[in-house]
Amino acid sequence: MVVHYRAGAGALVGLLLSGCATTGPTTPGDPLERMNRATYRFNDAVDRAVLKPVATGYRNHVPQLIRTGVDNVLDHLAFPTTIVNDLLQLKIKDTLIDLGRFAVNTTLGIGGLLDPASHFGIPRNDEDFGQTLGRWGVPAGPYVVLPFFGPSTARDAPSILADAQTDLRVALDLDSTTEWGLAGLSFVNRRAELLPYDASFDSAYDRYAFIRDAWLQRREFQVKDGDVPGGEITPEELEELEREMQESEVPEEGVIENPEDQPPPAATGANSSDTSLMPASAAMAGGTLR
Repeated sequence: MVVHYRAGAGALVGLLLSGCATTGPTTPGDPLERMNRATYRFNDAVDRAVLKPVATGYRNHVPQLIRTGVDNVLDHLAFPTTIVNDLLQLKIKDTLIDLGRFAVNTTLGIGGLLDPASHFGIPRNDEDFGQTLGRWGVPAGPYVVLPFFGPSTARDAPSILADAQTDLRVALDLDSTTEWGLAGLSFVNRRAELLPYDASFDSAYDRYAFIRDAWLQRREFQVKDGDVPGGEITPEELEELEREMQESEVPEEGVIENPEDQPPPAATGANSSDTSLMPASAAMAGGTLR
């Protein structure tokens, strides 16, 4: 599985180099917009043709109890990444708390199948190497849409390789069938969690810009541990902001059938990031492996 991550990193470098040659108006923070939109359309086509139908079937036909157990196990296998990055960020208290959480769920939770740590009130942190780099001053760089993985930045995308070394789904010496099975299950499980947010995505005037702005703002919130103006947003506020965005951006005359082919709002001086903010679980594109 690590080999596949390395191949993906090589492809990313190629995409970044090719994206530097793009021309035309772009949104601040998204100089690779033309390339990103093409990759987004590819991801969206794969999602609509394969991932979303599979995730919908998974949600509709697999009992909630089993889906909860699957989610617990996947979270547990990925959790060493958080512990390592707690330590790299010198968050000693969080490191000890997360070590305790991992130990409790490994033992009493039967290898992570159950989550007794949450019942005991042990908090759960969420860290990765991209956040570690951000904490120590590495700038995010341009926004990048990765094939299959979705939203990222020039700083965060290569961090996938570093996080793979501590993610037990990858780090354990498993046979290829098991590795691919876990990867596929992770994608489907993650996509199933995002199904309730599809209506918000689809109602946006420019779905690409909506996801981009939401992801970037959520990522800043994560890197800065919530120390950003405005903090989190409630679902009610999200709905109101989305309505405002649609009213301010939809042309008065005519209907654009494919807004993704039109210049983004920022190309005319507007900045949709002011009105595009989503909860943590909805800020990731469908198919992101966590």
